[in-house]
Amino acid sequence: MAETTNFELVSPEKLLISQPVEMVVVPGAEGYFGVLPRHAPLISTLIPGVIQIYEGGQIKERIFVAGGFAEVTEDRCTVLADEAIPLAELDRAAIEQRLKDQKEDLQAAKTDAEKAALQEKIDVTNAMIRALETGH
Repeated sequence: MAETTNFELVSPEKLLISQPVEMVVVPGAEGYFGVLPRHAPLISTLIPGVIQIYEGGQIKERIFVAGGFAEVTEDRCTVLADEAIPLAELDRAAIEQRLKDQKEDLQAAKTDAEKAALQEKIDVTNAMIRALETGH
């Protein structure tokens, strides 16, 4: 049996995953990074993207995260995600409609703060669409 590290994925609502994994790949702000057993400690912010969980040398599960933080220690990787959705549960038509609505809202926004908040939502929605197309 392969050596494992503990992986936890937490959203604002609940603990989504807590299990040993061979490797997990996380969308860090400086680029995607893989976490294996005995990884060097680090803390990273996350960009919208896909967490890939490996088992048996292959991707077992893909989960879209909208952002958040990751903490890695020698024996654990904990991700605190702003939003987390298994890639298989994303509905492309609903996401495309959301993007259309967000773009309309952006056109109607009056303040710079409103525009910035809506642009951030648009960026996350675009990342969801990319994730569906590419798997990461």
